This record gives sequence, C-alpha cells and structure tokens, in this order.
Amino acid sequence: MNEIKCPHCHTLFTINESEYSQLLEQVRGQAFDEELQKRLINEIALMEEKAKHQLHEVVAKKETAITSLTNQLEQIEKEQAYLRQEELAKKDQEIAALVAKLDKLASQNALELANQLAEKDKEVVSLTNQLDKLALEKDAKFQSKLATIEKERDGIKSQLALQAKESELSLASVRSDYEAQLKAANEQVEFYKNFKAQQSTKAIGESLELYAETEFNKVRSYAFPNASFAKDNQLSSRGSKGDYIYREVDANGVEILSIMFEMKNEADTTKTKHKNSDFFKELDKDRREKDCEYAVLVSMLEADNDYYNTGIVDVSHEYQKMYVVRPQLFIQLIGILRNAALNSLHYKQELALVKEQNIDITHFEEDLEQFKNAFAKNYQSASNNFKKAIDEIDKSIKRMEEVKRFLTTSENQLRLANNKLDDVSVKKLTRQNPTMREKFNALKDQ
Repeated sequence: MNEIKCPHCHTLFTINESEYSQLLEQVRGQAFDEELQKRLINEIALMEEKAKHQLHEVVAKKETAITSLTNQLEQIEKEQAYLRQEELAKKDQEIAALVAKLDKLASQNALELANQLAEKDKEVVSLTNQLDKLALEKDAKFQSKLATIEKERDGIKSQLALQAKESELSLASVRSDYEAQLKAANEQVEFYKNFKAQQSTKAIGESLELYAETEFNKVRSYAFPNASFAKDNQLSSRGSKGDYIYREVDANGVEILSIMFEMKNEADTTKTKHKNSDFFKELDKDRREKDCEYAVLVSMLEADNDYYNTGIVDVSHEYQKMYVVRPQLFIQLIGILRNAALNSLHYKQELALVKEQNIDITHFEEDLEQFKNAFAKNYQSASNNFKKAIDEIDKSIKRMEEVKRFLTTSENQLRLANNKLDDVSVKKLTRQNPTMREKFNALKDQ
C-alpha cells in the first residue's frame, strides 16, 4: 500500500500498487508530453530563424545578381547606343551621297530631255511640212480623178442613151414577137376548143388516158423498169373499175408500190360541169377493192380552181392516201410516191417475212387442228362404241338378273314342291279314298 498527499489540501490517501502505478504513468505521460511540446516549439523557432537567415542570404544573393545584371544591361545599352550612333552616321553619309547622285542625274536628265524635245520639235516641223506636201499632192490627184470620173460619167450617159434607144428598138421587136406568139397561141387554143368540141365525151376521156400512158411509156425503161402500168379491165363486185393500175414489186415478190388511177376530162362546152370531189368516193372504193395502196385522180376538171392548179393536191383529209394532180404532174407524183415507198421497203420486206412465218404457223395450227379433229372423231366413235358395249353389257346383266330371278323363283317353287312331296304319304293320299286304301293294304298283304 502507498500513501499520497494532496498538494492542495495536504490530505493523505492510501492506494494499492496497481492504482499507484497507473497514477505514476499518468504523471509521467503528462510531463513527457509537456517536455516534447516545449522541444517542438524550440525546434520550430530554431528552424524559422534558420529559414529567415537562409532567406536573407538568398535575397542578398539575388539582389547582388540583379545589381550585376543591371550594370551589364546599362553597359550593353551604352554599347548599343554607341553602335547606333555609328550606324546613323554611316546612313547619313550614304544618304548624302545618294542625294548628290540624284541631283547629278536630275541635271543630266533635264539636259537630255531638253535635247530630245528639241529633236521632237524638229521632227514635228518636218512631218507638218510632209503633210502639207501630201495634202497638195492628194488634192491634185483628186482633181485629176474627178476630171476622169466626170469624163467617164459623160461617156456612161451617152452609152445609156444609146442603150435606151436600143432597148426601145428591142422592146418593139419583142412586142411584135409576143403579139405574133400570142396570136399563134390564141389560134392553137381556138383549134383545141374546136377539137374538143368535135370530140365525143368518150374520145375526150380516152385522149387523157392515152396522154398518161404515153408519158409513162416515155420514162418506163429507165425510171420504172420493174413496174406494170395497165388498164383496169376487171369489174369489181359493184360493177365499177378504175382507169389504170400501177404496181411494182421487188425480186422477192414484196409489193413496193401500187396506185389506182382515175383519168377525168370534159369538153369546155359541157353544160353540167363536174367537180373533182364527185369522183373521190368511187375512186376510194376501187382502190380498196383492187387492194391498191394509193389512189390518184388525174383531172382536167375545174380548170379555173386555184386549189387544184397549185400542184399535187393531198386530199387525205377526206379519203386516205388520195391525191389529185393535173396531167403534167402525173409522172412526178409516181416518182415521189415510189421514193417514199423505197424508203419503207425494208420494213415491208420484214413484214412480208413475218407474214410468211405467220402463214407457216397458221399451217401448223391447221394441221394440228385437223389432227385434233380426227383424233376427237376417232375418240368420239370409240367412246360411243364403248358406251354401246357397256349398254349391251348392262342389258345382258339385266337379262341375266331376270333369268336369275326366274331361276330363283323356279328353285323356290321346286323347293316347295319338294317339301310338299316329302309330306306326301300313302296314308294322306288314301285318307279320303277308301278304295285306294284297300288296294294298298291288299298289296302290302301279298
């Protein structure tokens, strides 16, 4: 046990060993911490002092370095200022030299310019003199040419007067020739009128047909060597026919061009005048019935109608592929239509080839159809015979069934008869017949 005295009240306390050791450790720990804290404070103060000292040393070194660098900078600036002054002095000297050169060149250029201007003035004076001289020469030439032109003008006037007189003489000659030709033409027209008046209507029409045929034969050999141009002598179903039919085919028989022609003419003295349009409908029907591609009316009708006198007239707006021409354009129209047809000949040949192929297909289809019809006929005949055989078999079956029924009925009758026969006995037979019973009994006794 240990005793402890309080430092304040001086009271004694008794504590055991364990409590005493704990208390002692607490006292020692507090003292150690206080001592450690003091030492730390001292160390920190020492380090701060050392740091301040080092900072003062560093600052002193930096200030020394700054002072040194400042001195060096001032020295460099002084040296650069000196060099700059030297450079400026050199540049001033160079500028002065250049200014002197410029002044010298300016004076030289001014002198040269004055000399050049003097030379140019001399050249201008010389050129002015030359221009004056040329103007005088040109004026002299102009006057000379003007005199020449006036002389030529007078000559042309005299020639024109002479030509005017010659023209008057020539005009008089032409007028006399024209009057003579007009007189001859009038006489020819009068002769033609008399000729047409003397001709019959049939003769007038035949004369136009003869003209057309003659014109065609003139160019047939070299223009239309493979074409036929003949009169239409075959009456249609309506009893009508055209005048001429033009047909042309190639080497393969493909039609190049076909035209139905109708020739119409009439006498000048005919009272009832026909129109070209009066014949369009019949001509179109003839074209279709004779299987022609084009229809052409060669007409002398309506001689005063400008519409038909302008040339080849296309009336396809009324009837397909129909034209009206005057006789003098008859051959030209055939040539135009033939050229157009030759351009499309290739397509016609291809179309003909396709038609031939279609015909072959049609023949094949016809043969196939004939085979199908023959096969169908044979099949129908065999089917009918088969049905008849089946019907006969059915009838035979019915007859056999009837016979079977009769036989079955007979069998039943025989069975019943047999049953009845089995039931028959002497007793039953002699039951109501004493005479027969006695005889049977007598036979048994014997």
